[in-house]
Amino acid sequence: MSSPEDIARLRQLKESEPLGNAWITWEQTRKQMEETALLLDDPDPTMRSMAADEITSLSNTLSDIIQNTFPSLLVPQSTTKQLSALLELKSGVGGSESSLFLSDMLRMYQRLANNASWKSSVLAKNDTEGGGIKDAIVEFKGEGAYDALRWESGVHRVQRVPATESSGRTHTSTVAIVVLPLAEETESHDEELFSMDDIKLEVMRSRGAGGQHVNKTESAVRLTHIPTGITVSMQDERSQHQNRRRAFQVLTSRLMDLKITREMEERRSTRRNLVRGADRSEKIRTYNYAQDRVTDHRIGLTMKNLTSVLEGDGIQLFIDAVSKHHDESVMLDLLEDKET
Repeated sequence: MSSPEDIARLRQLKESEPLGNAWITWEQTRKQMEETALLLDDPDPTMRSMAADEITSLSNTLSDIIQNTFPSLLVPQSTTKQLSALLELKSGVGGSESSLFLSDMLRMYQRLANNASWKSSVLAKNDTEGGGIKDAIVEFKGEGAYDALRWESGVHRVQRVPATESSGRTHTSTVAIVVLPLAEETESHDEELFSMDDIKLEVMRSRGAGGQHVNKTESAVRLTHIPTGITVSMQDERSQHQNRRRAFQVLTSRLMDLKITREMEERRSTRRNLVRGADRSEKIRTYNYAQDRVTDHRIGLTMKNLTSVLEGDGIQLFIDAVSKHHDESVMLDLLEDKET
């Protein structure tokens, strides 16, 4: 019978197998490239040409291993890869134009969720006149949703001519996005995140449209986490019980986000130039309609096809690029830690 130590050792060997195979491929390719280089001095011009082509192919293979294979295997596996995501959108500078852009962004993320086979549902939404949305909270359920969306947190800026602008002037508006980790709902709360003794629970009548239901029932719920001052209000559901459940779901996500952000900051204390995904006040991306471009300011990536980002699958390119930048930064951290 295997001991726990033997099982742990076997698991470790199994986990290191892909890295070992990648290293063997690297060594074999490098050796093959050295042998092929000798043929560049062959008197036969056809042989020299074939050798040059082969070296180009082998060089591309080595570059791919360095840039993609090694980073994907050396970067520690994400501890949040199984988590779903909670996306909060809030209109900022720009008034009604900001609200209209928020509705565009909401559709963009819902389309992304559909392509990724995540289940999306709007938990709360504050509509405005003219088809805009002042703020919204959306749930994206599916493995990898949080890891994919987490770097979308920050200020998104749009530059375009509003439909109501008669002089054709370009306006600048903003939408602030916060992406929170979403764990599976359970009957009991996570005691590592909060204690019920730290929660102030208030019930009140709902505000806004709803007729007699709004005036007569105390269905709205407000939770306050006393140690952090985090407040969550929920009134979109019909019953107090449903609003209470949703409010605790959002509170749990915000507290989990605090915990993950704190742990991430502690791990990267020696390096400060990572993508600052946790800085929600930072302008991270600009959508410029006149120039038909989208620019991510953190990694300097510009895409000259705004429609494909907002109405197609172009947003995936930015998500992948920022995620790759993060992985490369983590690798640099690991290398620096080994040197010190």
